[in-house]
Amino acid sequence: MAEHGSLAAAYRPNHDENARQQFVGALKAYLNGPLEGKLAADYDNVAAPAYAAEHGHAPADRDEGRDALSNRLLYQLWGATVFTSQDLMWETVNDTCCRVLPEFQSRRAAIDEPIGSLTLNPDLELPTPIRDVEIHRQPGGYFDSVGDSLLTGLRYFGTVELYRAAKGLSTGAATGAPGMGFYLLEAVKRRFGDIQPKRILDLGCGPGTETVAFKLAFPDAEVHGVDLSAPLLNFAHTWAEDNGHAIHFRQADARDTGFEAGSFDLIVSNILFHETWHDIVPGIMREAHRLLAPGGVFLNGDTPYQPGQIPVPKQVTNNWQVVNNGEPFWTGFADMRMADELIAAGFDADNVFADYDPLGSGVFHIFGARAPGGGA
Repeated sequence: MAEHGSLAAAYRPNHDENARQQFVGALKAYLNGPLEGKLAADYDNVAAPAYAAEHGHAPADRDEGRDALSNRLLYQLWGATVFTSQDLMWETVNDTCCRVLPEFQSRRAAIDEPIGSLTLNPDLELPTPIRDVEIHRQPGGYFDSVGDSLLTGLRYFGTVELYRAAKGLSTGAATGAPGMGFYLLEAVKRRFGDIQPKRILDLGCGPGTETVAFKLAFPDAEVHGVDLSAPLLNFAHTWAEDNGHAIHFRQADARDTGFEAGSFDLIVSNILFHETWHDIVPGIMREAHRLLAPGGVFLNGDTPYQPGQIPVPKQVTNNWQVVNNGEPFWTGFADMRMADELIAAGFDADNVFADYDPLGSGVFHIFGARAPGGGA
């Protein structure tokens, strides 16, 4: 297996850890696949007809669908097992993370002449309710550690690796390979094949592993990553430096990044918006509009769970995740029309797009806009 750098080799679950993580991955794959399929069939064949007989109409939305399913034993079993699987995921990944953490800390301490940069802002006011939420039910959330801790980012990284293995995406791929970053670049290329960005910004870059894709694709470009979480950014900087990538990470609110207007030819985000409170979205859109250079591109990828895209039982299970499983902003994002948000932020309607691109056996929501003017 090819590795990006020594830290990729350092993250290696031992035999027992790997066995437990494979079990959790298989369990989650079953819950999110075959068992949800059985639940959808139970909804179609039993729950929805029973609701219609009582109310005179079939369930019209996720709230009525939830009412139809709430007393079904299969729905209760699904929910209880999904909740437990999330606990198991963090427990099993944490074992590996705590074991390899000293190696990551040692590598960070060895960064004496960084080729990129890390700028933290201890006075940054974290927006509510994001600062108060344990996203994905990650213990302590994204802000649980002091700024120089790597464990928060390492835990996030470990769960991504678990999911990649469960979905078969890690076979033959490097540990920490930026698959979604390259996917977003392909989405950019399909729409704007002429773009040759000199400055790139990854909004909500998290642990920074996907940000690497933009540097690999455009090695001469100046690449920046912005996130609210100091611990995640500390991991991102350590990962990039250890892999030899000159990337500049900054702790900032995506609504007020501190960069000059017209600074970037390409601005991207991966799953930023479904982890962002809906009231914050307009400010992010306005900031992206301000930051784009003439001809620049703003492109985002996120979950394809808008109500018009999925059947009612899937809307119900998604909303269960919002209420119970650390996805508190998922439904708010799904209910928004991103093209409208982009236009409201100042982007020209003729240059706005909101599409669904193929991803595996499903699709991914791709939305954004291009600024008018010269080529990027």
